[in-house]
Amino acid sequence: MPHLKFALAGLALVAVMTSTGCAHKPTGNVVVAPNAPTGYTGAVYNPSKPLVENSEAVKTAAAALPSLVHFDFDSDVIKPQAAAILDEHIKLLTANQTARVLVAGHTDERGGREYNMSLGERRAAAVRSYLTSKGVSDANVEIVSFGEERPVATGSTEEAWSQNRRAELSY
Repeated sequence: MPHLKFALAGLALVAVMTSTGCAHKPTGNVVVAPNAPTGYTGAVYNPSKPLVENSEAVKTAAAALPSLVHFDFDSDVIKPQAAAILDEHIKLLTANQTARVLVAGHTDERGGREYNMSLGERRAAAVRSYLTSKGVSDANVEIVSFGEERPVATGSTEEAWSQNRRAELSY
């Protein structure tokens, strides 16, 4: 009889543990950069396969648009200059309902790797949120974070850092 009590208690414990489920995964289209830190969530970025595919007409139209929006230090807030650039992308994306955009979030070199990956993701997500709030379908926007891994400017100066704090839109 004591063995039955332990067996039932163990069974109840297993039932409770399995019914609580797994940790929450982010919603939306999130992609993880190569060598992402432990615990970073999302799909795996494969540079040999494009994340978004578009017609040549969309690619040509997108090439005429500015592709970078910049952020203040330690911020994911869309600035007015960035909003003006994103508004141009919104026109393209709403005029071409099948067009898809990849938003890559980047940071400067300051801060830890895991923090910068998270900040890059928040920046990309802020751009996605802005685009979708203006009528772009969430399904047409992919995001990825590269953190500090892909700087456009080298050096440890405010000028270099400000160029690296960005989100980059590509079609």
